[in-house]
Amino acid sequence: MELRQLQAFEAVATDLHFGRAAKRLFTSQPALSEQIRRLERELGTPLFHRTSRRVELTPAGTELLARARVILAQVDDAAAAVRRFRDGAFGSVRFGVTPPVTPVLAPHLVAVLAETSPGIAVDLVQMWLPDLHSALVEGNIDVAVTPGAAQPPRGVQIHPLGREPLLVGLRPSHRFANRSYVALDDLNGDVLGQTSEALFPAWVQAQQAVLKAAGMRPPTAALWAADLSATRWADQPEVDWVLVTPSLAAPHQTTTFVSLSPPEYIVFSLLWPRDHEHDPSLARFLKSTLAAELPTGWVKPVPADNPSRYQYEGERMWASASSGVGGPSSLPSHPDWQDRALSSGAAVV
Repeated sequence: MELRQLQAFEAVATDLHFGRAAKRLFTSQPALSEQIRRLERELGTPLFHRTSRRVELTPAGTELLARARVILAQVDDAAAAVRRFRDGAFGSVRFGVTPPVTPVLAPHLVAVLAETSPGIAVDLVQMWLPDLHSALVEGNIDVAVTPGAAQPPRGVQIHPLGREPLLVGLRPSHRFANRSYVALDDLNGDVLGQTSEALFPAWVQAQQAVLKAAGMRPPTAALWAADLSATRWADQPEVDWVLVTPSLAAPHQTTTFVSLSPPEYIVFSLLWPRDHEHDPSLARFLKSTLAAELPTGWVKPVPADNPSRYQYEGERMWASASSGVGGPSSLPSHPDWQDRALSSGAAVV
């Protein structure tokens, strides 16, 4: 029994007229009649009583009609479900993030995707930067967000996502605690507390990149606690200040935060394996992420030459990925924004 035979039978059984059923199926009446005869031969029983004036279902035909409609409805549902996966409306994305992304940006992006594409399930995985790069290269994750604008591993595409400003954390008794802004140069003689480079190499390198770009080398002291947010830094009397982002500032209870002037930023980048870029679910994730508003206080890395360029490229990635055309060469490598990030002192992790 073939699917087209069931479709032919259901059409005749519904219309009780071979001519109308043939027209609805865009076939000839003789071809339709032959399909019904073949089905009856296979089943070994007539399905219709035919006269010169009318067509009626036999008891066997009545029984088959109920079952055929269930089967055909299930086939239609299955085809629609597969099309939804093909179009990216349903699927899953393995989303890797490094620790600085976890508190604010990662849940924000997952919530945006849940609103725009509720059929996409996100498997969120926190990873250290070396593991994240390896997972991208090996195809163990589909997409990642991490601080930094450095050259990605071979075969991995990178795209700017946003910038988060750095804050200076001070004790309430510090001489600059009542200021609205402070320059890094003003703190050049004060001791900066830094988290362990062995535990958080990316975060320490990010701070060092900012300080180097600002041309300052303050004295530093290692923070005792294994805490990226450095919430217990003030327990060490030798430490005068710390650098954090607003994402990491929330757990602090007694620290006074002061903005930097001129502002300094941590750049966050979106990465994915180039050989995954035509996956429909990933394409929808990229479109959603690049078009999304960032959390409050974050800044989009808009090129000076064309403020709408990144949003346009997000749409172009979606069109390319969802259509299955193009290739890695169709996606931008953005040497311009990478160069600007490095030259402006944005942290590269």
